[in-house]
Amino acid sequence: MTTAAVTHPGLVGGHAEQPDQLYVETRELRVQGFLLFMVSDLVLFSSFIFAYLYLRNTGQGWPPPGAPKLDIALAALNSIVLFGSGATMHFALENWKHEHFIKFANWVMVTIVLGALFLSGQVIEYVKIAAGWGSSGIFGAGFYTLTGMHGFHVFCGIIFLTILLMQATAGKYTFQKYTGLTLGTLYWHFVDVIWVVLFSIFYLY
Repeated sequence: MTTAAVTHPGLVGGHAEQPDQLYVETRELRVQGFLLFMVSDLVLFSSFIFAYLYLRNTGQGWPPPGAPKLDIALAALNSIVLFGSGATMHFALENWKHEHFIKFANWVMVTIVLGALFLSGQVIEYVKIAAGWGSSGIFGAGFYTLTGMHGFHVFCGIIFLTILLMQATAGKYTFQKYTGLTLGTLYWHFVDVIWVVLFSIFYLY
């Protein structure tokens, strides 16, 4: 990946455009709205996670009969891929802050590819364990519901990052005004954190 900074619409006449007061005010509102969205998403995941843990701790024996046998090695490898994507997205935003557009774009594309690889790994595991939604009991229902929800969020995140990259390339963001890129990074880190919890309760606990 190249290390050179390139001219971008955010630089006009060699000087960075400075945020105006209207932008600062709308940025705060957008950040607050996005944080509320993530809190609501956290409540959704928490509800399903606590319901699963309750059923797990009140059942007779765990895992119950008919529960699918999970592949811990595959899940661990898949986790490394997803956590690596969190690091690459961090590098992308840092390079934008330092006005390196090409490096930013490269890191975002790497993040998107890693996200797609994670989803592919999840599909492989679903096929490998070959258990139906309703035929694998409480464990299978909880596993498919939570990992499926998380996978959907990863898919949405890939679309989100793709749109952000297209917008950045088209000059929608400048090196001083990039709230959308910050929110995209926060969303991707949120997806990583949720997977830490899911990996722990399904594969380690």
